[in-house]
Amino acid sequence: MKLHFHGACRTVTGSCFLLETAQGKVLVDCGMVQGSKTERELNYRDFPFRPQEIDALILTHAHIDHSGLIPKLCKGGFDGPIYTIAATADLCSIMLPDSGHIQEMEVEQLNHRNRSKGKETLEPIYTFDDATACLTQFRPVAYHQWITVLPDLKLRFWNAGHLLGSASAEIETTASKAGEKPTRLLFSGDIGTHAKLLEEGAEGPSDIDHLICETTYGGTDRSDMDDDSRRALLLQEITEAKHRKGPLLIPSFAVERTQELLVDIFSLIESGQIPPCPIFIDSPLATRASEIFARHASEIRNGDLLMRAMQEKNVRFTETREQSMAISRIGGFHIIISASGMCEAGRIRHHLKDWLWRPEATVLLVGYQANGSLGRTLLEGTRHVRMMGSEIEVKATIRSMDVYSGHADAPELLEWVKARAPIKGSIFLVHGEAEPQNAFQQTLQKTLHATPVCIPSLDESYDIDGRSATLAQNQTRPRLDPAIAGSKDWNNDFTQLIFELKQAVHHESDEKGRAKLIRKIRQALDSH
Repeated sequence: MKLHFHGACRTVTGSCFLLETAQGKVLVDCGMVQGSKTERELNYRDFPFRPQEIDALILTHAHIDHSGLIPKLCKGGFDGPIYTIAATADLCSIMLPDSGHIQEMEVEQLNHRNRSKGKETLEPIYTFDDATACLTQFRPVAYHQWITVLPDLKLRFWNAGHLLGSASAEIETTASKAGEKPTRLLFSGDIGTHAKLLEEGAEGPSDIDHLICETTYGGTDRSDMDDDSRRALLLQEITEAKHRKGPLLIPSFAVERTQELLVDIFSLIESGQIPPCPIFIDSPLATRASEIFARHASEIRNGDLLMRAMQEKNVRFTETREQSMAISRIGGFHIIISASGMCEAGRIRHHLKDWLWRPEATVLLVGYQANGSLGRTLLEGTRHVRMMGSEIEVKATIRSMDVYSGHADAPELLEWVKARAPIKGSIFLVHGEAEPQNAFQQTLQKTLHATPVCIPSLDESYDIDGRSATLAQNQTRPRLDPAIAGSKDWNNDFTQLIFELKQAVHHESDEKGRAKLIRKIRQALDSH
């Protein structure tokens, strides 16, 4: 076998792994890359493999960083089955068309600006219609059920506890030689935390050969957090935002994170800890996702509480663009929960453009913010951002809460990995930035002394022979310099430089001083 790492390498998005056997080729996940502009450009480039040569796709869950390039894959010639849990197929039926719609809208807006500046126009990665067309290839599978994917490859899903329908994928391949045992690989997907409001704990098989494990929070040890403790922290944030007399903007992933927040806010209102206030779920995707959660309410923890929260009289699910725009005319304190969670797309960007420059507004970040994303930039305290063609000085209060993460922290990940023992071959660490990955690698090496722990780079390949895994020879050139992965890029630095130049010019006391500074800047450019 050969295992190719084509995504989520030294960064947290773009999950994509290609397993090549004697009988065919199977992808595990096909996710969209988020983060810096340089990394996001990978979404527009060709795949490092031929889509028409892929026999099947195994999808661990519906989040866009795991599923978001499936329409592009199908558009490029992949016509095989997509195996996943039924709830994941339901969520993808709304998330992928929504992704296509957002891309069409944003490319249209960008092209409008490009035409006015004489620049070339762009095409979306895929369209709403492309995304809708790929849905016929989904094949729902139950947890714990073995199915045959290739003549020499079987698949079984285990609940990963991360999201409705999330799974770890256990793969067993037939031995290539008589008398040899099958090789068993386990792709973790994203592993959920013990404190998830709507999900049970993650599970998985033991006695495997190779583990491909996520490490999003591999360097973090969170304090234990129960429902009451989490709601107490949220209460504090809501109370402080209310005192500023402006809106509380919560960029949130539309699927599960929004529903968790809604349940907690409803619980605080129901218990009388905060007075009733207008709550806007301003995301058509979140609205449709909530309906899917309602259909699966009997399968999830606290499903009855979610149903009551959705019916709360102060909660408004907005659908149309006009309804979304009307929210900006509301004064006083109100809560807006809107996608996307990293502030990279969707309606939250319009709300941020309306409110970031106003000191009465509060922005509460409640999820992981990839390096180079707008959310991470705000979290790190920048006072100036460029978005949607405008430069905005940040005067709103930026706050963050990490208690809603859907990812296990380092102790929880270690506990989950140890439960998979014995691991007879290698552990590959993916879906994490350098610091948490290095920290978790050291933790595993101290705990599992004899097990090799590898951190693959983008587009690296490994030869898998039973319990042996070795870096393949004749590697193709990676699409991205490993030093760039998971880091800020030139676009982030350029935006900050423009802001600093403007500040420096404005701080000069008179025209003569400004003219002198501008001459120095021009001289520096000329000398370059």
